[in-house]
Amino acid sequence: MWDYNNKVMDYFLNPRNVGEIPDADAEAEVGNMTCGDALRIFLKIDEATHKILDAKFKTFGCASAIASSSILTEIVIGMTVEEAAQVTNRDIVDRLGELPEEKMHCSVMGMEALQAALGEYAKKHGLTLPEVKNGDPDDHEGRIVCKCFGVTDAKIRKVARLNRLTTVAQVTEYTKAGGACGACLDQIQQILDEINHTAHAPAEETKPQAGSFDSLSPVKKALKVQEVIDKEIKPALERDGGSIELIDLDGDVVKVSLRGVCATCPNSKLTLRKLVQGKLHEFLSDRLVVEEA
Repeated sequence: MWDYNNKVMDYFLNPRNVGEIPDADAEAEVGNMTCGDALRIFLKIDEATHKILDAKFKTFGCASAIASSSILTEIVIGMTVEEAAQVTNRDIVDRLGELPEEKMHCSVMGMEALQAALGEYAKKHGLTLPEVKNGDPDDHEGRIVCKCFGVTDAKIRKVARLNRLTTVAQVTEYTKAGGACGACLDQIQQILDEINHTAHAPAEETKPQAGSFDSLSPVKKALKVQEVIDKEIKPALERDGGSIELIDLDGDVVKVSLRGVCATCPNSKLTLRKLVQGKLHEFLSDRLVVEEA
């Protein structure tokens, strides 16, 4: 179970402002129920002052999604649309106290829904908002990078800059991109390199030192492989209903078994090569080869 603080649990168990506003002046829906999270937000706005008078939400998701959506409505009520347009996922997390890294995408979903609703309102009333392109939020534009979750390069850049993300794993936690088949991990890394204006060092300098891993006993090698699976691989698969188990380590051959939805996924071979084998190469040795038992 996720380690939520008391405030997150309060907003999960006692969510504020749940429901719809029938005559809402702006509303938007983001997310996808097939991916596990979806949020619809409704705003009642005074046309004379452009102040948000009321905000309600309906969400399909976990405790983090409910808590993030609920506290977001409290944040924006009383703000002008110009002020609300500058609310970010960091504001949501700060008001909640904290969220597990694996659940940061829920706060990003709240920001997306708010900006989409405000963009709709701005377009209708001829307003130009500082953080929102009228009609569509920035992250809905651009090239699709993660086909599993429909995440664009524009969204990855925006979230990475806003939250100062530096690793592919962080991008996955905040946007879900790369969290399924893993085919887009290289593209995400390229985007991060562009943002940080630094390319990776030559491959021979960035590869882990295979000698240190090779010098371990078979038992310690297996323990190291299990550690990487538990910390770096399994959480990404479990977010989407899958899992993985280490079956055997035979020399440099790592035999694993995919569980849950991963076991029947048509992209399972790609997951093994790009995500599983890629992580083992990153943290242990590029000699390791992953096979499905």
